[in-house]
Amino acid sequence: MNNRILIVDDAMIMRLRIREIAEQSGWEVVGEAATGQQAIEMYVSLKPSLVTMDIVMPNLDGVEALRAIRSLDAKARICMVSALNQKEKLAECIQLGAIDFIVKPFDRARLKTFFERQGRQT
Repeated sequence: MNNRILIVDDAMIMRLRIREIAEQSGWEVVGEAATGQQAIEMYVSLKPSLVTMDIVMPNLDGVEALRAIRSLDAKARICMVSALNQKEKLAECIQLGAIDFIVKPFDRARLKTFFERQGRQT
């Protein structure tokens, strides 16, 4: 299956919600991470075709994890998912190569549409 996703969020409930919608949209969840450092390590070992990345996490935040993953793989497809609705963070993430930005609490239909659209691109 080409639609392999890594879900990164320090809140287990958010990972479960994203997992549910991703799987309903035909994605195989190959891993879940609770920190930016775990995300980097899992990205390298699992090689997912898509990553959902929370921004605010302990130790290493999602922006720094995005930066690190994109430095390892310039083609990495990472969607930022965060409660932060700040234009500065959005602009920074897009500049670093994020493919999209979904604000929490997310709209289930919006996230499902995103996964379906991304699934057609793999």
